[in-house]
Amino acid sequence: MKNIHETIREAIFKIIDFFYPLFKRIFPLQTFRYAVCGGVNTFLDIFLFFVSYNFILQKKPLNLSFITISPHIAAFIIGSSISLPIGFYLNRFVVFPKSGLKGHHQLQRYLLVVAMCIVLNYIFIKLFVEYFGWYPTISKIATTVIVVIFSYSIQTFYFFKVKDELD
Repeated sequence: MKNIHETIREAIFKIIDFFYPLFKRIFPLQTFRYAVCGGVNTFLDIFLFFVSYNFILQKKPLNLSFITISPHIAAFIIGSSISLPIGFYLNRFVVFPKSGLKGHHQLQRYLLVVAMCIVLNYIFIKLFVEYFGWYPTISKIATTVIVVIFSYSIQTFYFFKVKDELD
């Protein structure tokens, strides 16, 4: 009997794999699945930021009585609190379900990358909005591009680097 993760995984693969023939010459299937899952989650994160900033927070600071958080940082926190767990779930159970790492090791590595990305998000969103005067959603999109490049690079060349045969 299939567990819920296998059922969800198969349903997601049916959707993703339907479009794969269009990209078959460009990407291996695993890379395509990773890119689609990451792209959808990134879009979700930006969408949640936009909705949080414009409609939930209504562009106003979030006052928690002990601290006041600027609306663009609060929107980042709201969006990330939803997209980060979804991103881990997609990586753990959909894209890399047969990883040799145990779940808690995957979670530790994921959280380390996420922590670095949160710091970068915070710095760049603050920089773009408060110092450059950019619109918050445009700032979030620019920040996302920078953070995705960083995240991909750190995971590819450091965390999951394949050792040479001579090492």
